[in-house]
Amino acid sequence: MFLNDEEAHQSSRTSRRRPQKKITPQRLRNIGLYYLKRFESSVENLRSVLHRRIDAYARENPQWDKQEAYVWTEAVLDDFIRLKYLDDDRFTEIKIKNYLNAGKPARYIKNKLRAKGIAESAVESILSEEDYDPCAMALKLAKRKKIGPYRTAETRHEFRQKDMGTLIRAGFDYDIVREVLDYEVTEE
Repeated sequence: MFLNDEEAHQSSRTSRRRPQKKITPQRLRNIGLYYLKRFESSVENLRSVLHRRIDAYARENPQWDKQEAYVWTEAVLDDFIRLKYLDDDRFTEIKIKNYLNAGKPARYIKNKLRAKGIAESAVESILSEEDYDPCAMALKLAKRKKIGPYRTAETRHEFRQKDMGTLIRAGFDYDIVREVLDYEVTEE
């Protein structure tokens, strides 16, 4: 009933992954719709998701022409844009609001959205509309993590360097970090 180590290792080696289903234009469309049902996405991000699926199928079937599937991907993306399933502006606004609510700094937001294929100018314009205050964001993060001014007075000085490192790694500028760590919280 129980397998020893050698038998367990051998059985895991012999078990194969299920083969990839054949990629067709309809299958790519279904993959895209299923992804968009679960996640809001930018055009570039969905393109990379579909290309990864195409590449995985092409690895198992080397004779298959993946260039043709890349053309299908563009057609699927064009359809999704036309039907308003994909909208980079909507995606950018949603992501920026979520990141700001989480207390993320502008540098973090720009890097995350750049990785998703969003132009930095689009991020800048939406951030300027959103009343972005880096000091308030840093205070929000400090409050959530209970660091800096939200520590007890006895341990505040002892953990100053550690708290500074936490805020700087989060993406806040040194001047903002110093301002937040020197901030005095008033009890309301």
